[in-house]
Amino acid sequence: MSAPAGGEISWADFEKVQLCAGTVLRVEEFPEARKPAWKLWVDFGPHGVRKTSAQVKALYAADDLIGRQIVGVLNFPPKQVGPFRSEFLLTGFPTDQGVVITTLERPVPDGTRMA
Repeated sequence: MSAPAGGEISWADFEKVQLCAGTVLRVEEFPEARKPAWKLWVDFGPHGVRKTSAQVKALYAADDLIGRQIVGVLNFPPKQVGPFRSEFLLTGFPTDQGVVITTLERPVPDGTRMA
């Protein structure tokens, strides 16, 4: 078996990435974005409500996202996207049709960390 394209990492490297579950509370248009995107506010339980800009409009209407549990990276530094400040990275998988959001198969408490 060969090593993955990015090379092998240690368990300690993986533990540095704070991947947590959160529930989408609010979705708004983001007309200032260069590519079609939504503004999302997500409840990460003990980590608070955080916002992000996500280029997922190709596959998801606003109503499809509200109440959905997603996976976000919480320990990247905030990123300024035009007039909006993203506070976490929404995870997903790029496809030819658009980004498929990483979601949970069953509910877990908001803020639960991926292990």
